[in-house]
Amino acid sequence: MKSDFSPTFRQGRQWFVSATALTVALLASAFAWLPTAASAQECKHRGDLDAMYCDENKDLVADTPKDPSKLKTPNTVVFTYTPVEDPAVYEKIFQPFTQELARCLGKKVIFYQVNSNAAEIEAMRSGRLHVGGFSTGPTAFAVNIAGAVPFAVKGTEKEFQGYNLLVIVKKSSPYMKLADLKGKKVAHTSPSSNSGHMAPLALFPPEGLTPDKDYKILFSGKHDQSIMGVNSGDYDAAAVASDVYHRMASRGQIKEDDFRIIYKSSKFPTSSFAYAHDLEPSFAKKLVKCFYDYRFTPEMVKAFDGADRFFPANFQKDWEVVRQVAAGSGEAFNRSAYEKQTAKEAEAAKAKK
Repeated sequence: MKSDFSPTFRQGRQWFVSATALTVALLASAFAWLPTAASAQECKHRGDLDAMYCDENKDLVADTPKDPSKLKTPNTVVFTYTPVEDPAVYEKIFQPFTQELARCLGKKVIFYQVNSNAAEIEAMRSGRLHVGGFSTGPTAFAVNIAGAVPFAVKGTEKEFQGYNLLVIVKKSSPYMKLADLKGKKVAHTSPSSNSGHMAPLALFPPEGLTPDKDYKILFSGKHDQSIMGVNSGDYDAAAVASDVYHRMASRGQIKEDDFRIIYKSSKFPTSSFAYAHDLEPSFAKKLVKCFYDYRFTPEMVKAFDGADRFFPANFQKDWEVVRQVAAGSGEAFNRSAYEKQTAKEAEAAKAKK
């Protein structure tokens, strides 16, 4: 995946930095994350959160800072959406919402394009991103590494929207079940992705296929790139999120009849919407209400598979299955795991060049 590491925001312009540079920057900033002895003593419970955060109420997300001087009420609210596909597509889709959010808050709101999960997480950790949509797996990293506080997912009046892990192959291929993929070219998306990597690690072995043993994991970078890779024949199969797959079909980017689904998992929560933990509480409450009160435009409903609103969500409860999958795959959502996965993403991006 590509990365976005701009120190300033320039509306209408996209900044790119190589994944390798991102990794170097993250490692270089690691020392800044270390707490002082005093701050470490002040926090009675941290859990899996990074050292700069605290979780004394044990709800698994970062507490609001106790020091009023550390609270933020931004004049310009920066919003983004998970880069599962072309960021420019989502900037256009969310434009009616960002305009309404600006009116609701009485603030300027800009859409900040990011090109990797790591770049989005780093943007919130460094204070450059105030609220954003995070993919399912990266949501847990955003919580622990960047102090993100998830409060919503896309949904309807009755329920939140979920998705399934799909394994797709060309319809013309001979592959009918996961075990048929031994020794084949199987694409995962990125190391931090739930459906694109961590869920396969946990769910494939009972089906007779063990990643990195029965096949070499090939990271494509994004779900749409995995799907197009299967379509073009670059990959024999790919583990992808069902919502991305169906959206691409509805847009005419692919034809579902050209593919065969040989595996479908149980339902996972879709991408979360989370705000930075250090927003001033009354401002954060108003921000959340603006999200909950908004109803999607027809274009958004179509783009998001029938979802018409932001449905209330709770990280501790609604992401439990994601944490279980991570544990089952031997993964973690702490800083050490994040740095390792960021390095893997950098290696994968370099290998594709």
